[in-house]
Amino acid sequence: MRVVLADLKSDRGFVNKDTVVGGYGSRLDPFSRVTRIYAWQKRYFHDVPSVHMAYVAAILARAGHDVKWTRDEVVDGDVALARDGLRFTAPTVIAADGVHSVMARRLGLNPGWPATHVALDMMEETSRTVLRAVDPSTLWVAYGYEPDARPDSIGAPRGLCQGYAYIFPKRDHVNIGIGYVLSHYRRAIDASPYELQRAFVDRLRSRGIVAGESARGNFTPFLIPVAGPLRRPGDGRVLLAGDAGGFVNAFTAEGIYYAMVSGDLAARAIVDDAASWSGWKLADRYRRTCQAEIGAELRDSVWIQRFLFSDPRRIARMIRAAPHQPAITQLILDYAMGRRPYRSVRRRLLARSPGLARHLVVEVLKSIARR
Repeated sequence: MRVVLADLKSDRGFVNKDTVVGGYGSRLDPFSRVTRIYAWQKRYFHDVPSVHMAYVAAILARAGHDVKWTRDEVVDGDVALARDGLRFTAPTVIAADGVHSVMARRLGLNPGWPATHVALDMMEETSRTVLRAVDPSTLWVAYGYEPDARPDSIGAPRGLCQGYAYIFPKRDHVNIGIGYVLSHYRRAIDASPYELQRAFVDRLRSRGIVAGESARGNFTPFLIPVAGPLRRPGDGRVLLAGDAGGFVNAFTAEGIYYAMVSGDLAARAIVDDAASWSGWKLADRYRRTCQAEIGAELRDSVWIQRFLFSDPRRIARMIRAAPHQPAITQLILDYAMGRRPYRSVRRRLLARSPGLARHLVVEVLKSIARR
């Protein structure tokens, strides 16, 4: 990849490098005669490339990238990293800046997710030449997976486990990993993320489910919001998409699909807004379209998560009952494969499972009470 490191001039003030070799420094915006004289001296004597950009260049070059550094000249490249303090302005922003969205925090839409609302997904994507599923035609999922761990602080027995383990075979690689609600991981698991991953792969290999070795360099743990979408996924002319807006299935932790849908809905809202000249309604329009398209599905996923994870034995009972309920099993498979819309599956599933319907009503009432 061709990487351009751009140490450009700022549109306001300049970067006050703190050493003659160019540190990160801070922005100096002169406002008086004294500070303007000081600024001129700093520009004259400390006008050198940043040593930190040199560090970045060395790291990228060692990784095999073609690195180019520039001050003011235009240089061709595939990606640019700028250290310039430039300001970018736009009439509308779609903020897809992840689970720790800076935009959501600055707008007061999300002060930050508590540990009970975030899952730690410890994922590895490794080439099939190194690690592969023995049966590449089968998706393998296990709810209630737990390594050797101490009982948690509330005294729950080891049998009540909260891990979500999976193997998703792909054409050229395998996606394999474990997920935990972050609060449970901190409270009940002693091992580091990669220690868990390596032990998980070793256990699967001993059972003949996978072949090969885990690759540390392909292990990419990250956090996922699993508490449902924010009540306000936008403010003014800033719209939140993907993980930034909480658009993740709280039960399966699936987020890529909902990120694409929310991004598409945000773009459509902006296009419609440009045609109607009603900018102040943009965020509200986006919220309503998200609610109509994926709101029920994501809201229900939170209730299902709370119902099933409050007692993982319920998951075991559902799995044992699956062979005896072929119609319900087929409904779930049709939904997973995209053959049926969610609302249709929900209606048929609740009609066939009145007990589940009662439990979900209880979860709804508890959710309302929490507000």
